[in-house]
Amino acid sequence: MNADVKPEKKIRFGKKKEFDVEFEDRTPFWERVKTKYLSLYFLKNVVWALFRYVLLIGISYVILYPFIAKVAGSFMSKEDFLDVTVKLIPKYPTLDTYLAIITENRYFEAFWNTLVISLLCAVVQMVITMCVGYGFAKFKFKGNTILFFCVIFTMVVPHQALRLALFQKFRYFDFFGLIDMITGDSLNLINTYWPLALLSFGGLAFKNGLYIFIMRQFFRGVPDELEEAAYVDGSGVFKTFIRIIVPLSVPMLITIFIFAFSWQWTDDFYTTVFFTRTSTYLMPNIVTVPASLGATGFEAASVYSSAIVNTAALMIILPLVIMYCFCQKYIVQGIERSGIVG
Repeated sequence: MNADVKPEKKIRFGKKKEFDVEFEDRTPFWERVKTKYLSLYFLKNVVWALFRYVLLIGISYVILYPFIAKVAGSFMSKEDFLDVTVKLIPKYPTLDTYLAIITENRYFEAFWNTLVISLLCAVVQMVITMCVGYGFAKFKFKGNTILFFCVIFTMVVPHQALRLALFQKFRYFDFFGLIDMITGDSLNLINTYWPLALLSFGGLAFKNGLYIFIMRQFFRGVPDELEEAAYVDGSGVFKTFIRIIVPLSVPMLITIFIFAFSWQWTDDFYTTVFFTRTSTYLMPNIVTVPASLGATGFEAASVYSSAIVNTAALMIILPLVIMYCFCQKYIVQGIERSGIVG
């Protein structure tokens, strides 16, 4: 046998002393290209990929275009709204709309007041719903199912149906008649933070039924062996809850906090019920047109006024957008661990 003739197959030893056989592909280059890129299978994959990209781009355009248009309109001046050639990019960009909303509509005053209310409710609801959800998941007692059904029922009842009852309860607040017996009159908690705080402490605030359900589903997935091992080591229920359960629940707690903070930040139901003097507490004038902008008396007055209101709305949701940018991974982790997906 001639030593210069190359064999048709190569045999080599791998690290695990196994035979790795390679066969030389003597198919011409153009034949391989034709087989790979001009086959029906490849064309089907290309068509399907193009269809997916076009569909995703179309859906993204439908969702993002109104937001992009609002952002672009917030930097436009009066002249841009009168110019029919201006679509998204302003010819005379200005920050007058933002400055007028900040100064005349008292944006920062409303921002700090809303921040205090949202933080208070979010922290309290996060702690209370965690404790209630843990109790429903890990403790067996009479009436457990009935009480949990009541929690679910709070998610079904429209809040508007309770509007008058909530107002009357906190306008003439009393605790089993004890306050009236001691002071001779009930307490007026309207225009204070107490109604929102008490509802949060009682687990009856906005969307608290959903938070309790999420926490219960999460705690049901925590193995009982962890708690039993802690009990054997001498830890009590409270110590086990603080040192074992709470650290495991950090992603879920962050998720509940973000949900509670976001919904309280944009809430206009409870705030209008409990705060009748909104000019002192919340955002009464943020979404109105400042007088200095003069949004009347020209052809595009209605469009200009809408752009100003949209700018105010963007300034309201801006803190939420920033928060979601930094916390979105915790939301995904929390939803995945809650056991309510799929």
